[in-house]
Amino acid sequence: MPSDKRRRSVLVQMETPNLIPERDLGKKPILEAHDLGIDFGGLTAVDDFNIAMGRTEISGLIGPNGAGKTTIFNLLTNVYRPTRGTILLDGYDTAGKSVIEVNKMGIARTFQNIRLFDKMTVEENVLVGLGNSMSTSLLTDVFRLPKHWRQEAEFHDRALDLLGIFDMQGLASTEAGNLPYGAQRRLEIIRALATNPKVLLLDEPAAGMNPNETDELMENIQKIRDDFQIAILLIEHDMSLVMGVCEVIGVLDYGRIIAKGTPEEIQNDPKVIEAYLGKQEAK
Repeated sequence: MPSDKRRRSVLVQMETPNLIPERDLGKKPILEAHDLGIDFGGLTAVDDFNIAMGRTEISGLIGPNGAGKTTIFNLLTNVYRPTRGTILLDGYDTAGKSVIEVNKMGIARTFQNIRLFDKMTVEENVLVGLGNSMSTSLLTDVFRLPKHWRQEAEFHDRALDLLGIFDMQGLASTEAGNLPYGAQRRLEIIRALATNPKVLLLDEPAAGMNPNETDELMENIQKIRDDFQIAILLIEHDMSLVMGVCEVIGVLDYGRIIAKGTPEEIQNDPKVIEAYLGKQEAK
């Protein structure tokens, strides 16, 4: 994407080894990880991982296959419990919380392998995400009291509004399993947004998309950040997407961050080139 379309902020170096968009200065980070690590048996999968994300930051996490990227997402959402370190969401420690509790605190994610309810309609999948906003009681729903019908109408309208992000309103009654692969990817993002997150984690959102779909996704990620005023952290192998939309990029190799900076800095970092291409033998 041409550089004039990249709505990036000036980055400011903090006292910690983190960059933060200038627009987020003076506000506490929305997501922090301090000295985060996890061991599986005798194997260290992630070690000394640190992050402090601005409240409207778009960041990327890249690295070779097996570097530990999805493991970090699993740690941030408490699918895995860290062996060491601390995770703070909007200043609150997530230790001891369940995956559902962390989601209600404000972290939503998509998955490398799509996890939709295939036999449910597109709208029903979004309504599952809207469950975090439900305010009716079991009694109200069982007896179909007026508040039940009012909320059902509100959720229907809200689901269609969210589907409008990707122009999918016309697919609301389609079974999710019948959608093309790219549309399933987009629906998963919408369902995550329906949970009303403060931080959205996208695990390879462009996987299976053609170049035109990827360009559209890039624009929509920026639109989501601007409209919802949330932070977005993505894992992606498509470097055109990463370099086109991310303000800060961290490079992971063997479970450790080896470089962090702007897209321009990362593209020219010798450690990053070595991690992807291997060390060149001197001739």
